[in-house]
Amino acid sequence: MASSPEFMQSVAARLEDAGTITYRKMFGEYCVYCDGKLFGCVCDDRLFVKITEPGKAFMPDGKLELPYEGGKPMLRVERLEDRAFLKKLVRMTCEALPEPKKKR
Repeated sequence: MASSPEFMQSVAARLEDAGTITYRKMFGEYCVYCDGKLFGCVCDDRLFVKITEPGKAFMPDGKLELPYEGGKPMLRVERLEDRAFLKKLVRMTCEALPEPKKKR
């Protein structure tokens, strides 16, 4: 089942305190970026973030799930109403991830 544009827009609005949030539709799902850095995805109307040490420490009971068949495990985020939680999680995840490679 593909994610709805309305759900993605709702998630993006809740994440806006973390930085410049953008997203790109791919195969019916969405890649989610903060300040140009890919940190997660929305699949089947569920938010996932990449696994980092700070993210795992911040969400010790976080569920590791496959967002889509054949994908890598990611942290599933269920606390979508808590903007302060989302901001902190996204910021710490992005800070722990490497910088995006420059396009040639």
